[in-house]
Amino acid sequence: MSVVTITKDNYEMEVVQSDKPVLLDFWAPWCGPCKMVSPIVDEIAEEVGLVIKVGKINVDEQPELAAEFKVMSIPTLAVVRGGVVVKKSVGAKPKKDILEMLEA
Repeated sequence: MSVVTITKDNYEMEVVQSDKPVLLDFWAPWCGPCKMVSPIVDEIAEEVGLVIKVGKINVDEQPELAAEFKVMSIPTLAVVRGGVVVKKSVGAKPKKDILEMLEA
């Protein structure tokens, strides 16, 4: 399954109302570590997309969502279940660590 671009307009439907857990990747095009994490997140979306939804939020374009999630540094990854953040991680992480976040 492909990655969904999350905006303030589709956040409610794609994240809060999702019947699956959602992995959110907060990023920006100018962020070096974000560029390292992005292909890993894409890979995870392809591998687990049937059981987990993966979304990306550009913090420059969606400052309201970044503020709502209290994103101070990027990349920030968050796992949301039933509209509630259950895990959050800041900084570039290897694939193994991101997958472990999804197991909780």
